[in-house]
Amino acid sequence: MFDIEAYQRRARSGPCFICAFLAGHPDYNHHVVYEDNATIAFLNRWPTLRGYTLVCPKRHLEDWLRLPPADYLAVQSVVHRVAVAIAEVVPTERMYSLSLGSHQGNAHLHWHLAPLPPGVPYDQQQYHALMAENGVLPVDDADQSTLAAQIRAVVPGRTG
Repeated sequence: MFDIEAYQRRARSGPCFICAFLAGHPDYNHHVVYEDNATIAFLNRWPTLRGYTLVCPKRHLEDWLRLPPADYLAVQSVVHRVAVAIAEVVPTERMYSLSLGSHQGNAHLHWHLAPLPPGVPYDQQQYHALMAENGVLPVDDADQSTLAAQIRAVVPGRTG
């Protein structure tokens, strides 16, 4: 069961979850859907939508406004390619893409890719569909591993 208060405490007082994941910390394991020298994309551990993925620069950055335009466009190219792959694997009416986080918690720059499935009532779309406070999906490790492999296999322009 997802504990929103524990999650918020960990986000605000724990280590950077992306840097901890990249360092191999076992408490911060995620299922990778894409990786290159500068960027990594992985399934959200607490998804509100099936296929919900985070795309991040590997280098700890906290503000995309300070990225040189070429670096920003490189990350956005990965965001687009991963979103296309997610939509190929998961039925998607609309792909949400947001850069969330703050200096108070989850500060490492990352983009959320959240595929809204067809048929979700309007009042349960948009921010409502993204908020863990409205519930997270009951996913297990094996299902997430399979889904990550399916997405990884269809990322356009992948090299591995």
